[in-house]
Amino acid sequence: MNPFYKIYCRIFQIGLRIALPVLPYRNPEIIDRISDIPLILKKANLKKPFIITDGNLSKIGAAEGLKGCLEKAGIDFAFYDGAFPNPTTDLAKEAYGIYKAAGCDSIIALGGGSPMDLSKAVGILAVKPKSSLRRLAGILKVRKRIPTLIAIPTTAGTGSETTLAAVLIDSGTRHKFAINDFPLIPRYAVLAPEMIHTLPPSIAAETGIDALTHAVEAYIGRSTTKGTRADAKEAVRLIFENLDKSCRHESSQAEAAMLRASHLAGRAFTRSYVGYIHAVSHSLSGKYNLPHGRTNATLLPVVLRMYGLSVHKKLAVLAVCAGLGDNSQGAEALAEAFISAIEKMNIRHGIPGYIPEIKEEDIGELSRYAAKEANPLYPVPKLWNAHELELIYRKVIKSNGKN
Repeated sequence: MNPFYKIYCRIFQIGLRIALPVLPYRNPEIIDRISDIPLILKKANLKKPFIITDGNLSKIGAAEGLKGCLEKAGIDFAFYDGAFPNPTTDLAKEAYGIYKAAGCDSIIALGGGSPMDLSKAVGILAVKPKSSLRRLAGILKVRKRIPTLIAIPTTAGTGSETTLAAVLIDSGTRHKFAINDFPLIPRYAVLAPEMIHTLPPSIAAETGIDALTHAVEAYIGRSTTKGTRADAKEAVRLIFENLDKSCRHESSQAEAAMLRASHLAGRAFTRSYVGYIHAVSHSLSGKYNLPHGRTNATLLPVVLRMYGLSVHKKLAVLAVCAGLGDNSQGAEALAEAFISAIEKMNIRHGIPGYIPEIKEEDIGELSRYAAKEANPLYPVPKLWNAHELELIYRKVIKSNGKN
């Protein structure tokens, strides 16, 4: 990377870190039961929520409990189950059209990251109907309070119920982008273990390691606070202790712990940001429509190894949190134990060490978009330009039967 641009990136990141204590971050109010939602709506004098979920959740009846308690309370609502993975700007416009036509005044997001991203986009369009979502990419461009948003996660991974980000795909270019602003943080988050109890083990694993990626990238970055470090460490501890049990649905306690871990990791990265793992993952899911959690899981150990010495001390701390060693061991050995444990976790849950969809001829374009997303915003341990980021893609491309 050009040394002058590197200096600019670090100065930009230092400025954001200095501003952290005075920025209007807030945490959503946590609710334990879906049955409490009608009371919340009535107290806020909200008459008609817009429920956004996806078709698969709708088919298995995941929304029936929510709809039932609203009907019992005499609250009218509109229902939309058209969300799909990696939601697009066109989908957001379609959903907003239904929201507006139905005369809704609030939004309930039911699902994983995609319904939540879509819900936030609908909220943006509700207050900025003439704005191009693509032009709002970046930070602090919404600047208007969106309708009350209640988030009900059905995966323990995205942490979207506590973040200020809406991640979308431009329908025209297929490039993924994030809109980041404080009004996008949901007002309420329902952390109910029963909502993740029917998750297929593969999805539970991918989303759980997505949460781990959030915690790790937040912790190893250069814009942490005492609070985000504590949240990230606790999230790592909970994930290593509970992921396997939660995937097997052995106990509601493990599922509750994973929801808590996802929430803490989301709280950490919405303040301390993510890094190149997410930037590369976003480029891949935008180009090839791949599951974000799975690509994060594949990329996590690869990128951590590439960071090398710059992350050893911090990964050593996380290794101790994960129960992989103690402080009598050296930082390098603990860091290697942590990365190896993630690789074994991936193998245990059938997550491949490669991404076969990557095409060699696309790598230049993909790396440019990853660099554009990450630099100068993400306070990564080591700065890389687009050319240097190409190595990440080549490490996970499947070629001639090899990783």
